[in-house]
Amino acid sequence: MKAIFISDIHLRKFSDERYKKLINFFTMIKEGNIRALVNPDETGTVPVYIDDLYIAGDLFDFWFCRKEKIHPEFIPVINQLIELQKTGIRIHLGEGNHDFFMGEYFHDVLGMDVFEELTDARLNNSRILIAHGDTADKTNIKYILLRKVLRSRTFYNFQRFIPASIRWVLAGLSSTASKELTIEDGDALVKKLSSFAVMQFQRGYDAVVLGHCHVPSLNHYTIAGKKKTFVTLGDWITHYSFLYYEDDNFFLRYYQK
Repeated sequence: MKAIFISDIHLRKFSDERYKKLINFFTMIKEGNIRALVNPDETGTVPVYIDDLYIAGDLFDFWFCRKEKIHPEFIPVINQLIELQKTGIRIHLGEGNHDFFMGEYFHDVLGMDVFEELTDARLNNSRILIAHGDTADKTNIKYILLRKVLRSRTFYNFQRFIPASIRWVLAGLSSTASKELTIEDGDALVKKLSSFAVMQFQRGYDAVVLGHCHVPSLNHYTIAGKKKTFVTLGDWITHYSFLYYEDDNFFLRYYQK
């Protein structure tokens, strides 16, 4: 079984470099060139296709789209996801602290898997917890409260029935507020997330894969004689990092093209 994990792309405009790189990355995945991304020495070998693509939150820098009217800048990446899905790849979208209310379109219309908080994935012999990670730090009370408001049914209904121009202003304000309340040294946040991961290992998970902190890291633990893996996915703003899984092995890599 083979899977790709990415997080924190924060798409806004198609002209942005990270947007174009993501489209190219998805094209390589669709064409079966993933091994060349993981190991450049395997360029030109037999195509290898993944089974699952997990996007662990903040694919978009904001998402207030109605299913009947999608923001034009987001159409290219959505079309790429649809093309990947047509090849048989299962698409899993986690909601982050910048994009939520995604199920109405991506699940209800496109039939993709959407998880609000976390998902419990079983890949081969590995039980993997995948989440954005923004709620792993329970000490950030202000952010937890903001998150509750933004994800409330009241706010959901409110944003559905206001004009698009106002909705995008609100999107920018909520994005800025979320950033301000979650600003923290990346390495310090990794330590907090690692404490969360260890608790999940004790609950039976073999691996914990999180986004949010924008720092790519891969660490192994031994708990009760068993190997455990903790990964923070980094981002597609500075690092262009991704995680590749194949047959119970994890590889943290960087997209260079």
